[in-house]
Amino acid sequence: MRFPFSLTRQMTSYLLRKKLTGEKIFPLVLMLEPLHACNLRCSGCGRIREYAGTMNRRLSVAACLEAVKECGAPIVSLCGGEPLIYPEIGELIEKLIQRKKHIYLCTNGLMLEKKLPDLPRNKRLMINVHLDGMETTHDRIVERQGVFEAAVRGIKAAKAAGYAVCTNTTIYKETDMHEIAVLFAYLTELEVDGLMISPAYGYEAVQCSLPDRGANIFMTKAEIHEKFRAAKAMLGRFKLTASPIYLDFLRGERELPCAAWANPTYNVRGWRAPCYLRGEMHYESYLMLAEATDWDALGPGKDPKCEHCLVHCGFEPAAVLRSDGGLRDLLKMAVWQLS
Repeated sequence: MRFPFSLTRQMTSYLLRKKLTGEKIFPLVLMLEPLHACNLRCSGCGRIREYAGTMNRRLSVAACLEAVKECGAPIVSLCGGEPLIYPEIGELIEKLIQRKKHIYLCTNGLMLEKKLPDLPRNKRLMINVHLDGMETTHDRIVERQGVFEAAVRGIKAAKAAGYAVCTNTTIYKETDMHEIAVLFAYLTELEVDGLMISPAYGYEAVQCSLPDRGANIFMTKAEIHEKFRAAKAMLGRFKLTASPIYLDFLRGERELPCAAWANPTYNVRGWRAPCYLRGEMHYESYLMLAEATDWDALGPGKDPKCEHCLVHCGFEPAAVLRSDGGLRDLLKMAVWQLS
């Protein structure tokens, strides 16, 4: 299965309840950022630049749990920043498990091997390691040598200790998709449990910090379609956790609406709006975020700032929730999940 049975069962039950109550806007994954401090300065990330003034602040465990309760999403993605820097990371994960949440711990892997003893072993925890290429490429993107090697050591240690591990790979304009196939083959040999993939998006905060390199990093929508169409056969043999409908979307074979409302973000400044990438304001409560944001105005063809964004945090939820594709799409998703 692409996802653990317990996660699939919980998400299915959650979606049925929402459908029965007639709700149209509801969260699927809470992007929880306990802190923005990081031990890397990756080329395609704007967080440490955008939140330079709050690098020394972090949420308390109690504040994190209150946000989780307020939001109600069945899945919590612990990100940042680098969440393994968060001193109470083990306690936070343990309390999320107690609340029956499924957790994705999103890490660059630099500290993973060292921090494993602090992490509870539970089927609800998935360690998600970011890798954007093989050693030379990845270390160049994260702007430090030795990170790929450290991340691989962490993956091996985590798998040996019985943790579920997946990886997350961002595709840039300069990415060689043949190298990504080599990376995925290597990760498959390491017995990772899933491979996430998404194109980079040049949102304002990161574009401003990369005036000279932005054109070489971020793709237009047409360029994304072309790159993913060319790689269809290469990537098809791997255990991708991107849904087949989302991959069709990346190749330009179908359209999807933006569903950024399904992945709200909470951090030391509050509830980030309008989405995980575009942080133009922050609200005090999840309810304020949900009610004040014009969700129908977001996405390519609607807002110029969204024109070339096809990243999974905005569009994968739409693929999962797609209800107008009929029996064919339902069967396609079922076969994919069970494969």
